[in-house]
Amino acid sequence: MFNLKDIVRPNILSLNPYSSARDEFDGKSGIFLDANENPYGKLNRYPDPYQKELKQKLADLKKVSTENIFIGNGSDEIIDLTFRIFCNPGKDKALTFSPTYGMYDVSAAINDIEIIKVPLTEDFQINVQSVENYLTDSKLKLIFICSPNNPTGNSINKKDIVHVLDNFKGIVIIDEAYIDFSPLESWINTLTKYPNLIISQTFSKAWGSAAARVGIAYTGKEVVQLFNSVKPPYNVSELNQKAAINTLSDLVEFKRNLEIILNEKEKLSKSLTQIKQVIKVYPSDANFLLAEVINANKMYQDLIDQRIITRNRNNIINNCIRISVGTPYENNQLLEALKNIKA
Repeated sequence: MFNLKDIVRPNILSLNPYSSARDEFDGKSGIFLDANENPYGKLNRYPDPYQKELKQKLADLKKVSTENIFIGNGSDEIIDLTFRIFCNPGKDKALTFSPTYGMYDVSAAINDIEIIKVPLTEDFQINVQSVENYLTDSKLKLIFICSPNNPTGNSINKKDIVHVLDNFKGIVIIDEAYIDFSPLESWINTLTKYPNLIISQTFSKAWGSAAARVGIAYTGKEVVQLFNSVKPPYNVSELNQKAAINTLSDLVEFKRNLEIILNEKEKLSKSLTQIKQVIKVYPSDANFLLAEVINANKMYQDLIDQRIITRNRNNIINNCIRISVGTPYENNQLLEALKNIKA
């Protein structure tokens, strides 16, 4: 039986969180003399610390309660807060399946948490047997599963994620940064079944708002309350909240751009397989393609020389380059540049 209090750091449970002026009064009209703000200016008032308007729009879209939504200053804040809430520095552990998103490692190092890296299989899936012994480790507090995975692009098999959720008494974070590009359903619909589940999403990818730095966590209301207690009082600016709200207000453009990206990904994948230097293009449920090439370091530099920037993942997956799907023009320029590269 999962018990949230059993895995939260004791000092977090006893924390008396900071109470801002906007905690004590959240009305929108009146003479505001409570927060030592400058009475002049267009950006002189503190933002809503709990992003209520944005949460309501997300709740309507995702069919969840606002109580199950936390808004972070990018998904990276959500990752960091999860370490700070559940892991005792120098004592507890977290587990990732490699290769995967690099910020899990960085955030663990900042918080002095040991990371256990379990390699994915050759087809980038979880080997359940390889993780079995870790699931009962009392010091293991967090398991990160990125699906669709970065940098591989594939979704993790549902049955393997279910096995982890059913057999682990700590927190499971499913990072769904790329879920809008995937044909598979989000894990949001399973929140009521798994009280130890946190689902991370973002405005940076399919919503095209990377500059705004707005991340979302869907989870149990008790976990949301913990996030709210530990986060800075005004962690998401008014400008960024409005940017996310405006993005959600134009679903027609969102769907149109999404369709273009998915169509371009299919065309790009087929075209890349015709390039002599490309050995393999991996299947992808994201907005990027992972390609194995003859010499990743050389191809990466040759493309830079033609002012086309990809991501060299050779240090993570041998001779692999990750290519984001661009506009039709950008993708065509990439293909022309690759044809100009000599072996």
